[in-house]
Amino acid sequence: MAAPKGKPRRVSLKRLALRWMLFLGGLGFFAGSVLLVFSYFTVQIPDPNSYVTSQATILTYDDGSEFARIGAQNRTSVPLGKIPLDLRHAVLAAENRNFYKEHAISPTGIIRALFNMARGGAVQGGSTITQQYAKTAFLTPDQTIKRKIKELIIAIKLENTMTKDEILESYLNTIYFGRGAYGVETASQIYFGKSVRDLTLRQSAVLASVLRSPGYYDPGLRDGNAERLAARYRYTIRGMVSAGWADKKLLNNLEMPAVQPRSKTGILAGPKGYLVAAVQKELNQLGFPDEKLLVGGLRVTTTLNKKAQEAAVLAVSKQAPKKAPDDLHIGLAAVRPGTGAILAMYGGPDYVERQLNNATQGITQAGSSFKPFALAAALEAGISVDTVWNGQSPQTFDDNGKPYLVANYGKKSYKNLTLLEATEKSVNTVYVPLGIAVGPEKVIDAARRAGIPEKVEMVPTPSVVLGVASPHVLDVANAYATFAAEGIYAKPFLVVEVGSRNGGLLYKANPQGQEVFSKEVMADLTYALQNVVKFGSGFAAQKLGRPAAGKTGTSQENSSAWWNGYTPQIAASVAFYRDDSTESLRGIGGMATLTGGSFPARIWTEFMKGALAGEPVLDFPEPVFIGEDALADGSIYTLIPKPPGFEDVKTPPTNPSPSAAPSSANPSTPAATPTKSGN
Repeated sequence: MAAPKGKPRRVSLKRLALRWMLFLGGLGFFAGSVLLVFSYFTVQIPDPNSYVTSQATILTYDDGSEFARIGAQNRTSVPLGKIPLDLRHAVLAAENRNFYKEHAISPTGIIRALFNMARGGAVQGGSTITQQYAKTAFLTPDQTIKRKIKELIIAIKLENTMTKDEILESYLNTIYFGRGAYGVETASQIYFGKSVRDLTLRQSAVLASVLRSPGYYDPGLRDGNAERLAARYRYTIRGMVSAGWADKKLLNNLEMPAVQPRSKTGILAGPKGYLVAAVQKELNQLGFPDEKLLVGGLRVTTTLNKKAQEAAVLAVSKQAPKKAPDDLHIGLAAVRPGTGAILAMYGGPDYVERQLNNATQGITQAGSSFKPFALAAALEAGISVDTVWNGQSPQTFDDNGKPYLVANYGKKSYKNLTLLEATEKSVNTVYVPLGIAVGPEKVIDAARRAGIPEKVEMVPTPSVVLGVASPHVLDVANAYATFAAEGIYAKPFLVVEVGSRNGGLLYKANPQGQEVFSKEVMADLTYALQNVVKFGSGFAAQKLGRPAAGKTGTSQENSSAWWNGYTPQIAASVAFYRDDSTESLRGIGGMATLTGGSFPARIWTEFMKGALAGEPVLDFPEPVFIGEDALADGSIYTLIPKPPGFEDVKTPPTNPSPSAAPSSANPSTPAATPTKSGN
């Protein structure tokens, strides 16, 4: 029965929703189709040979001589006719069994990828070999929808311009197999020590199994890979048998053939690998992504000095303790004072074995390496190196109302001695009250200005003077470079210039020095640190045969050992530490206690000899003896209580407040563990 005239027709909510869904779905399909058509005509296939012939980025020392390349591809292309049929079948079985029957893109793979993305997974695709070739040869590895659409368009265009055999040949000659090997010929040499034409069926199946994800399957890379490769290998063999490409008898014995061990040679092998990785990281921060470095043909001039770098590696080789434990780590960094230019770096013996750079990434307590920051703060406050202090050990000091018990290294006790002598001998029971007198905040401020970055945590307590903070070796080397530059701080850097493949200049560093300490303060500080070499714990550096200043650092329980020193031309730090920051260095190298004045100072001296060979011998500025004039009025800094016969403790007229003054040990004070730092 027809509805009465004039009465509106009612539409159900379900039908209305269905209409909108159909409309929006059709609109989406139309928009998607327009986008795909537009992309098809605008996305161009790059030159198929550009990936193979792309230029590596060249890294050079400061004199322009090359020391490494980023992106140098180990590749030898071979025609498809010279690639064994077994290898071709193995790759098809592992990656794309219907390659010769299906189109360039797999609808089921795309649906599976979209379903995974809808569930919150990563952007991915069930890629065909054509898609894999498009992605590998022409695109970056970014997992984005835009990159995925380009991959699909290029794959379709490749199918329309190349035969299946041509696509497979190009794929097999460009795909990465790990170990720096691109293409089947190089992979055959790297994994089995033979040409691809001589591979057995089983060896072919191994290569086909690895290429899906070399980092996940290469048996020589990490634990668990061998088991995963064995499972993938069985999958490949079964696929070959199932497709009729291999005899069923293979299923009776699925044991995998042996693979050659990973070679320890190559661009990242040895100490050089740490340089390459550090330069690459800085280039990334400057806006040069890895994909640009791998194929861009850039020329990068670094701050690294060839003579200094070779001297660093040789010094560690010659002077490091023999038969040391595997977890002993040695870091060395050298900086040009006033510029921030990193001249040399020793991050470890082999980057391939351990990717943590001992000079720029590893951390350990600095120990007495931090005492010069307290000395700088004291000199700025007018406290002369000739002031006299009580070096008795142990002593208890006031830490905001709490007792702080301090002992000297080796339980040595001293009577009255000058601040200069206390620096030579690294006397804790002088430096802790010195830090209290000037204020721990002032000590931290001096350390920050010198070059210890904000990321290194320092707490304003009396212990900050004893180096309980854990900086990188490069941090300390750069801080001492500020001392060497008479108070001029500059941020450390590695990259000087970046040039394009056609000679254009893409980047040029502009280092900026900043005066953070007065020359007078630095002159007196350097005078004191020269005495550490002449008369104190840094005596090993005397063998350098030229003016040098520095400071040892040996942390509590001998868990780390440092020597930080400088001449007017170079500042460098050397540190020893272990994986466990609480584990002692005792016994290493046959020494009851491995201090900063032993192996670290020897390595530093050997390094400086090589790095400074042929350089002029320069002197440091003469000391000015800050505070001398102020002492003429006979002002006295009184310890509370003053030890018997202790009458000659001088300081400038501006005395610290009594609350900040050190206090002596008191029998009624609760027992505390003495804090000890190294000499």
